Amino acid sequence: MAVPKYRTSRSKGRMRRNHWRKMDPVPSTECPHCHETKLPHRACPHCGFYNGMEIVARKEEAKE
Repeated sequence: MAVPKYRTSRSKGRMRRNHWRKMDPVPSTECPHCHETKLPHRACPHCGFYNGMEIVARKEEAKE
C-alpha cells in the first residue's frame, strides 16, 4: 500500500477535496399547470401542483 513519505499540507489536502463544490447548476423545468419555472421532481412553488395533482394548498392573498 502506498503511504506518503511526508505530511500533506493543509492547502494541498483542501485543494484535493474541493472538487465536489464545482457542480453544474440544476436545470429548471416548466410547470405544465401554471407554466412557471420549477425544480425537476418537486412540487411547483407557485401553484402547488405535482404530476397533475394539487399537493400543496396555496393560500389566497388577502386584498385590502
